[in-house]
Amino acid sequence: MVASALLAGQIAGRSLLPLLLAWAVWMLAGCEQTEQRPTIDLSKRIDESQIRYQVDLNSHQPATLLFGFDLRDSPQEDARQYLPFLDYLSRTTGYTFKLHFTAPSSTTAEELGTGVVQFAAIGASAYLQAHELYQVVPLVRGLNIQGQAAYQSVLVTRPDSKIERVTDLRGKRMAFGRPNSTQGHLIPRIILKEYGLELRDLAAYEYTSSHRECVDLVISGRYDVCGMQDVMGRTLATQGLVKIIHTSDDFPSSGIAANAAVPPELLDQVSAALLDFDPLERDAAGLYHWDKTEMPRGFVRAAEQDYDTLRHWSIEFGILSPKNREAPAP
Repeated sequence: MVASALLAGQIAGRSLLPLLLAWAVWMLAGCEQTEQRPTIDLSKRIDESQIRYQVDLNSHQPATLLFGFDLRDSPQEDARQYLPFLDYLSRTTGYTFKLHFTAPSSTTAEELGTGVVQFAAIGASAYLQAHELYQVVPLVRGLNIQGQAAYQSVLVTRPDSKIERVTDLRGKRMAFGRPNSTQGHLIPRIILKEYGLELRDLAAYEYTSSHRECVDLVISGRYDVCGMQDVMGRTLATQGLVKIIHTSDDFPSSGIAANAAVPPELLDQVSAALLDFDPLERDAAGLYHWDKTEMPRGFVRAAEQDYDTLRHWSIEFGILSPKNREAPAP
């Protein structure tokens, strides 16, 4: 081919020296680039989600992190509470946090586990399911108004109801929150069990999408009793809208967990910001009704063993699969 080109050049009376020099330079550059090409060790591959996180963290622009949550009140009210909190996390970590609403066909636990969101405020029961299926990482648990990392569930009925105690619920209609809700399902089931009642002893029961929807079924008269979040239940009782017939023991509070692929350095940064969060004084400005959340005094570090009792009950009710190492019965 070169000879043909040379012959053509001679016929045209033009010199091929510039062309040959350019061709030589191109070949040398290609060899040099080949020699400098990095070697890839296929034995050290990481999954696609980890690659995505590393690209975000190494870019010049701050990574955007999605934050999911279990719906408790209306979507609008929950958003008003979480958005100022996410502004705090964005300021203190340098990353951009955005609120993510869980799709109706999914759950917060599933979206956290599969990486749709990187962080989520999640109840203990949903956390246990997400940890079993996806190995999500617990970061912190909320501190209640007494400064304890615990919360309760309350059973409420209408103020004029003749229901006064748990044993009165036999043959009655009961509303629950989501099936993976701690205060709206798991703890109310524990209460029933402690009083010798099973779901089959109820006239009817129904799962709802939030504590607000659950209690609305009671206020409207469609159901007789609802198991729900303690803070909201007490607020409604103070307003004369419901009557509390039972308050549960303390159980591990809701917290914030992370997807298993989030890099350790990012986990450390976010955990530090959460533990330093001071909603009562320094960081109170701009927060919206934070006293009505399950973490009104901030957070404490979470550990897997915190959930042993609830894990036992979740296995008892068939919510979790049996494990080789099960927590002792409470």
